Amino acid sequence: MHAPELIRASALTQARLIRERAVSAVELARLYLARIERIDPDLSSFVQVLRRSALAEAARRDAELARLGPSDVGPFHGVPIGIKDLNLARGSFTRFGSHAYRFLWTPFDDKTTARLRRAGFVVLGKLSTSEIGAMPVTEPDTHPATRNPWNLAHSSGGSSGGSGAAVAAGLLPIAQGSDGAGSIRIPSAFCHLYGIKASRGRVEDSYGRPDRDTLVTTGPIARGVEDAAAMLDVMAGITVGEPHWAPRPGAPFLELARRAPGRLRVRFVTRSPITETHPEIAAAVVATARLLEGLGHHVDEGAVAGGTLEEFMPVWQRMIADVPVPPWARLQPITRWLADAGKRVRPEDAAALQRTLEKRVLAWFGDADVWVTPTVALPAPKVGAYSQPPHEESFRRAAAIGAFTAPFNISGQPAASVPAGLTSDGSPIGVQIAGRLNGEGTVLALSRQLEEAMPWSHRLSPVFDR
Repeated sequence: MHAPELIRASALTQARLIRERAVSAVELARLYLARIERIDPDLSSFVQVLRRSALAEAARRDAELARLGPSDVGPFHGVPIGIKDLNLARGSFTRFGSHAYRFLWTPFDDKTTARLRRAGFVVLGKLSTSEIGAMPVTEPDTHPATRNPWNLAHSSGGSSGGSGAAVAAGLLPIAQGSDGAGSIRIPSAFCHLYGIKASRGRVEDSYGRPDRDTLVTTGPIARGVEDAAAMLDVMAGITVGEPHWAPRPGAPFLELARRAPGRLRVRFVTRSPITETHPEIAAAVVATARLLEGLGHHVDEGAVAGGTLEEFMPVWQRMIADVPVPPWARLQPITRWLADAGKRVRPEDAAALQRTLEKRVLAWFGDADVWVTPTVALPAPKVGAYSQPPHEESFRRAAAIGAFTAPFNISGQPAASVPAGLTSDGSPIGVQIAGRLNGEGTVLALSRQLEEAMPWSHRLSPVFDR
């Protein structure tokens, strides 16, 4: 298979080709490393490329395949991946997008990275993030802003901006991200990708922290639903390791994604009390809802969710304040402002507020099987749109990016961003599919049905074919 075909192939297809020995893990790693060297200076999606260790790891994968045979290797054996720089990967620096951690070299993997390696992935490097994951755009002062492969003047989103940019540019077939208020779904929407945030408890916390009430989880950013479902199986321990405390699904997520979803109760909404929705994005949501109706689902327009940014802010600020930062003075001003405000919020008050908001989101969700909303109400902003003081005002404007995504972090429900076309000026549009708690199978199956009904994999960023 020629290089352009390999780059366009899904992660699962690449894994199959490696098992069939049509391509080696080393050849695939070299192909992607060459693309990163050539293309990433324009994007700044990688903060560290682990060329030497990646090629050594790929060589070990090829040797393992020769020794064990194709049936006894992991589902992503030899496939390249990148790790978000909020996660630890052995032999790399983990800087969390901040000067405060500039010397943190890690000799071991965290729980997330370890599971990905057990599945056979080859780690090519660390991917950019906003400082300690606080912002929905990836513009830390440790490196140039991460740019969108669809339009280099615009942001790829955040905080998993490097993950979104790398996959959309064909620098990786799939990437790991994390999501505390939309940080997987936002880059997926801005970069025309599929990303899913699982239910609370589905994926073990990367650092082994108690996570019964956490907003944050890790997950996949991919070009297609099946790749994301298979990677979620790995991260949740369905095919590698032990499942976390969420109830085990009836079948692996990849199998559930391939099943017909049945007739579902679908509600949709295009408006939020926090921000205006771009008319072309609202139209894409309505078109998706009507498509689902044509596919046999029961579809109704639902009520607009209540709530304000001011209600959510103390929860987010307290979470940022709880990050163990060695010298707070080295943070960017906007991150420091968030942390300083969070230190004034008592942990018990933030926890009580989160429980109140969770009940409100679940009551609004009601008896629907899924809700369909915009992923983000506006197209990707220009780089630098939220970098100017006063910092409180900049953050409030940026936080509107998460108006539709953050509620499902509060409630712990699964939610995915599905590519839904482009605006008239070529900006990607994402439509969010949110499901009941522990209903990832339904979200994946409906996403796969949409992928078949309105295919998106043929639509690639201008950078992809360089």
